[in-house]
This record gives sequence, C-alpha cells and structure tokens, in this order.
Amino acid sequence: MEIKAADVAKLRKMTGAGMMDCKKALMEANGDYDRAQEIIREKGKLVASKRADRSATEGVVVAKVVGQKAYMLCLACETDFVAKNAEFGASAEAILEVAVANDAADMDALLALKMGDVTVADAVTEKSGQTGEKVELPFYGKIEAPMVAAYVHMNKKLGALVGFNKEVPEEVAHDVAMQATAMAPVSISREDCPADVIEKERHIGREQARLDGKPEAMLDKIAEGKLNKFFAESTLLEQAFVKNPKQNVGAYIKAAVSDATVVAYKRFSLND
Repeated sequence: MEIKAADVAKLRKMTGAGMMDCKKALMEANGDYDRAQEIIREKGKLVASKRADRSATEGVVVAKVVGQKAYMLCLACETDFVAKNAEFGASAEAILEVAVANDAADMDALLALKMGDVTVADAVTEKSGQTGEKVELPFYGKIEAPMVAAYVHMNKKLGALVGFNKEVPEEVAHDVAMQATAMAPVSISREDCPADVIEKERHIGREQARLDGKPEAMLDKIAEGKLNKFFAESTLLEQAFVKNPKQNVGAYIKAAVSDATVVAYKRFSLND
C-alpha cells in the first residue's frame, strides 16, 4: 500500500522515531498506526538488547526546583553526538516533567510512571531504537527541605541538589549548589559521612604512616589527623569555599544566616 508523507510525519510525532523507521513500520503494519507503534517499540527493545554490553558514558543531566522540592536525573547514551541532539535533551526534560508532576520518590517509582501510552522505562528503551545507541537512566534523585537549590554544570554532565534548614539568600544557595557540583563532597559533614568511607580513610592513614616508618604506637593518632584532613577536603560544610578559600562552606552559609546549614544533598556526574 502507498504510505503518504503525512502518515509518516504523524507516526514520527507519535513515537519520536526517525522518518525512515516510521515509513518502514507503517509499510510492515499495512498502515495500521497501533501496529506500527508496536513495531517501533519492538525495534527499540531489540537495539537495547544488542547494545546492552555497551557503555552509556555520555548524556544530559537536568534538574528542576519546585517550591521546597528539587529533582534531578540523567538520561545517558553512548556518544556526545546523540547527547547534544535537541530531541535527546527534550526527552530528558520530558522525563523530568513526569517525575515532577508525580513527585516520584525514587528511581523505581519513576520508571513505573506512565509517559503517554508507555511507562518511563519503556520510553527509555524506545529511545534506544530511535538513536541506535544504548540509552539508559542511570540516576534520579529528589530532595525536600525548607529551601532547596539545584545546579547543573554548563556541559550538562554533572549537577547537584542542595537543601537548607531555612531560607538563605539565593546567591548563597546557588554558590553552595555550584560548590557541591564542582568539588564532589562525599557527604554534607563528617557526622553523616558513610562508616565504610571513614574506616577506609583510617586504614589508608595507618598504612601510609607505617610505610613512612612511624612507630606503631603513633599510627592511630596519625591516622586520625589524616582523617580530619580528609573531612576538611571532602565534606561539603568543611570544604574551603571556592570563591573565598579562607573560609569553609559552613562558615560562608552562617555568615549569611547564623543558624543556617545544609540538611540534604545529592550529586551525580557522568564522569564518576
């Protein structure tokens, strides 16, 4: 049967697939739009299966603040060429809007949500068929606090969400979110630093001191000193503030609002 350009354009608008893929699907489906959509989805699953062992190391990070909640996700692909495609970026934003509209609690909840006629999980798979690359959703995060801020680096490969216990100036919130994005703190403070990270750093400190020939009786004390240095370099509130290294981030926040601090934090980078 004859497949008109208008029919192809209509299916493309419905699925986001390429023009030739839409034409082939319509021809195979004898003009049946529902069957053509199924064919395109099946192709997406096939492409995703074939490229399952590939690495999706490119992509886009997108974030949005709505009131006292902030959301961020990454839609990843194989090449920078696809990542910079406007339609790919629009797909990431569309998934984010679904997350925001439904206040998705976590990744599992987001993947199960409907995005048009399909779930978000299926929409991601379909994107593999449209791009011919492995496409996945490696990160989704949400925070809630009295005040929240989000920052995504200009290359769209990394970003952070930060929540405060009370209102702080917008500039301060932006600066702290930008600091968190750039400096990759392991936690907000030493108090919430993961126990396994602390023990690993203690072990490294002891072994370094031992290799330096320090007496066994001094190893624990030296390790604690190195651990304190680690906290100063690797926890958000104790890190030197990039814009003014003479003060740490915690002091910068308190200079603006004396009893303000960070109470929520999430970060993601495609390069980690």
